[in-house]
Amino acid sequence: MASRDSSFSSLTLLFIAFLVFISIPTEAAIKQYQFDIQVKNVSRLCHAKPVVTVNGRFPGPTIYVTEGDRVVVNVTNHAQYNMSIHWHGLKQYRNGWADGPAYITQCPIQTGSSYVYDFNVTGQRGTLWWHAHILWLRATVYGAIVIKPKQGAPPPFPQPSREEIILLGEWWHGDVEKLVNQGANMGVPPSMSDAHTINGKPGPLFPCSEKHTFVMEVEPRKTYLLRIINSALNDELFFAIAGHNMTVVEIDAVYTKPFTTQALLISPGQTTSVLLQANQLPGAGRYFMAARPFKDVPLPVDNKTATAILQYKGIPNTVLPILPQLPAPNDTEFALSYNKKLRSLNSQQYPANVPQKIGRKLFYTIGLGMNPCPTCVNRTRLTASLNNISFVMPQIGLLQAHYFNTTGVFRTDFPDRPRTPFNYTGAPLTTNLETSQGTRLSKVAFNSTVELVLQDTNLLSVESHPFHLHGYNFFVVGTGIGNFDPAKDPAKYNLVDPPERNTVGVPTGGWTAIRFRADNPGVWFMHCHLELHTSWGLKTAFVVEDGPAADQTVLPPPKDLPPC
Repeated sequence: MASRDSSFSSLTLLFIAFLVFISIPTEAAIKQYQFDIQVKNVSRLCHAKPVVTVNGRFPGPTIYVTEGDRVVVNVTNHAQYNMSIHWHGLKQYRNGWADGPAYITQCPIQTGSSYVYDFNVTGQRGTLWWHAHILWLRATVYGAIVIKPKQGAPPPFPQPSREEIILLGEWWHGDVEKLVNQGANMGVPPSMSDAHTINGKPGPLFPCSEKHTFVMEVEPRKTYLLRIINSALNDELFFAIAGHNMTVVEIDAVYTKPFTTQALLISPGQTTSVLLQANQLPGAGRYFMAARPFKDVPLPVDNKTATAILQYKGIPNTVLPILPQLPAPNDTEFALSYNKKLRSLNSQQYPANVPQKIGRKLFYTIGLGMNPCPTCVNRTRLTASLNNISFVMPQIGLLQAHYFNTTGVFRTDFPDRPRTPFNYTGAPLTTNLETSQGTRLSKVAFNSTVELVLQDTNLLSVESHPFHLHGYNFFVVGTGIGNFDPAKDPAKYNLVDPPERNTVGVPTGGWTAIRFRADNPGVWFMHCHLELHTSWGLKTAFVVEDGPAADQTVLPPPKDLPPC
């Protein structure tokens, strides 16, 4: 009897020890990746062409990490262009050296050189992405980032049977950089893309592209998680799947209150994760996924629809797919109503910590214009500006200049509001309103609360603009059409569960208000994520000062920081 008690006691202790062992949190893993920037011939439509790739792949490899991991990516540049990689949406706390925008947080990686991006993934989980952040090279240099939640903290939605990454992009027949330079020399926009793509493939609606179609096989009655990323350079996109609804559960790596929709709108730089139920009858067939631009102003755009195929297991490829009903290209009503449905989860585990009291209020107008250009064919050149200032890129990294107190690189006098108020969205204006050029930044006190209203204007033309803020998430507390009214519009703000994200669309002829706490010291880029407008100067940066504590200051630069 005593022997059995002893045996039972030993087994109990072993079991308890096992429970204690598995409950002890493991140290963060180090995830290492090698990115080789190289030129490779890639065939998409009717011919192959050399494009810049990562590891010879287009799109590039997916970064898989778990919340809390340390990520080390060694980037070696074998291409003829200088290169930098941005880890879009990762907050990079105190570590702007790993953020990636060329001449903002680093000088680019020159041909034949390497740079190690070394950063931690803290307090984030979900879908983000990475891309080249120099010239227009992100046309082919991009890929997904998937951040798994910590063990024991499953997502607040049903476990899917499988996940799939859906990267939406653009394709040019010609060399993108040559087209951009040709446009700049003429003073006009470069040629628009020749196709849109889904996972790098345009789909069978384009000539010579039958084999260039992404196919996702599903099984009836199973649920799938689609991680959708808009990697396109210049187009907001509608996305839909024939015969199926989607349930939105996450945007920009932030969980949302779920809602079901037949189609979604996604701006360049944004990510949206949806649950898809394969609920069609067995043997039902094949269904097109489709992406098409949203453009509610008469501007030239590649209006062709990119397609992929959702195929039920066992269905032969001879069955013709069904096309989805996408919103009309100019369906502003759908775009506005869709964005209104986005809400933060705001649960006890995932609260929405919206700043309630604001210490600094900013108002930035978005404008397009024309400047004289004696060397251009048209004698003028299109420009873009914030508060009538068109940003001039420096010759060395702004973060480096800030950290080492290098004078003469930038000024910190970017105005909090435009010098000359006007009827921003009234009749079209063709003047520049004294648009100036300069490398002017806004200095922000550490841990201050900031509200920024981005106001579209009718300088040359109204247009929607997706704005991305590096180093931070922010809350989209309000949006509207027309001129922002500081006396009335703040009363309509959502300060309870507004969407939290890193990229937001400013509606055509309207405004968007965002709030964030400036608790990440460094120099952080903010720009329109339409590459065309960014190259014209629609960008600026915040200098967030160091905090009083040692762990509230910018980290020292790495030893292999690329030289200029």
